[in-house]
Amino acid sequence: MKAIDSILLSKIYHGGKNPALDRVSLAVDTGQIFTLLGRNGAGKTTFLRIAATQLSPTSGSILVLGSDVKHSPQNIRRNVAAVPQEGNTIGPLTPWDHVYLALLARGMSRTEARRRARDTLERMELADYQDQPADTLSGGLRQRIRVAMAVATDAELVFLDEPTLGLDAISRRRVWTVLKDLCKEGRTILLTTHYIDEAEILSNKVAIVNSGRLITSGTPSELLSKVEERVRVDLSGSKFSEEEVGTYGRPIKVAERWRVFTDNVRAGELTQEAVRRGSEVSVAPVSLEDLFVELVGREEEEC
Repeated sequence: MKAIDSILLSKIYHGGKNPALDRVSLAVDTGQIFTLLGRNGAGKTTFLRIAATQLSPTSGSILVLGSDVKHSPQNIRRNVAAVPQEGNTIGPLTPWDHVYLALLARGMSRTEARRRARDTLERMELADYQDQPADTLSGGLRQRIRVAMAVATDAELVFLDEPTLGLDAISRRRVWTVLKDLCKEGRTILLTTHYIDEAEILSNKVAIVNSGRLITSGTPSELLSKVEERVRVDLSGSKFSEEEVGTYGRPIKVAERWRVFTDNVRAGELTQEAVRRGSEVSVAPVSLEDLFVELVGREEEEC
């Protein structure tokens, strides 16, 4: 059984001209981190909210843990947890209050709720703040409280909508570690993000969405295989013309620099020439960001 299985799923909001989701078909296997990657307004949150039974689709179908979101939403809600993007903490309540009360609300015993709350606050590095009112904590700590409320549950499927938005680099990596641990425990996570490094590092599979449409999906390595070139060379553009860099590969202009997609041999030749001319140069493997920019940019040019 798939954790999520959607077929031609569409959503048009009342009064909207364009669909927020446009015939999206995708499947999420159990026990994996599946990431919806896209710009703001791409349709990621709409898909997540439909899967979490918070919205009804306009057309198409979607099964979550084997149950239809339209006909059996209660079956789904008992087995999922969600961190919505627009949620917030409750000012006077402490991190301990948030997590403990959330677990009691799901029907957990007081003993089990206390154990899970304690363990989760430790995992999320919130134990030092557990007795402080949420409204005295930073925005990043409040965001981690919200993630902790979902992580602490025994939900088979966890929905996380931009869970690291606003977090500093260290806090983001703490959340990543916890999510990977959940996956190892057999839990399934549907994650939305516009952080491309987050998608590349965390995900078993990634689906790139734009303007409500599914552009492509696969493992990060499968997606990277769609880029013909293996290496990119960035160099200051003032000392090179487009014709010159074009002899080494496929160039695009990024701000005041050239980015050239090429192979290892020509990357070495271009680097040597750049050094000879005194130009700033860097070499790196092609990344998921390069594919994302290429696919989304191409689609928007075609619209």
